[in-house]
Amino acid sequence: MNSSILLIIIGMGIVTYIPRMIPLVFLSEIKLPDFLQNVLKNVPYAALGTLIIPGVFFMNDNIWFGIIGALTAVIAAYFGANIIIVVISSIGILTVYGLLF
Repeated sequence: MNSSILLIIIGMGIVTYIPRMIPLVFLSEIKLPDFLQNVLKNVPYAALGTLIIPGVFFMNDNIWFGIIGALTAVIAAYFGANIIIVVISSIGILTVYGLLF
């Protein structure tokens, strides 16, 4: 392997590691307010929604294809289904919808 590629990989690792380590080291003793803790707990869900929602509307030429799949997943998840069941239910409903329309 070329040494410049190895240096680039090491540099990328350091640049990725530093922003993760600084809050862990310097902010570990600080108690955040409850409101801020609740906001930070919801960041992963907001990021996931931001990544998924555009794909729902642009996954097929027929916009209803994505909407029906998303609604099926939301309903299955609302009733407490396992993630595998949520995915399989959406795939099953979309398979039937694709065959009918």
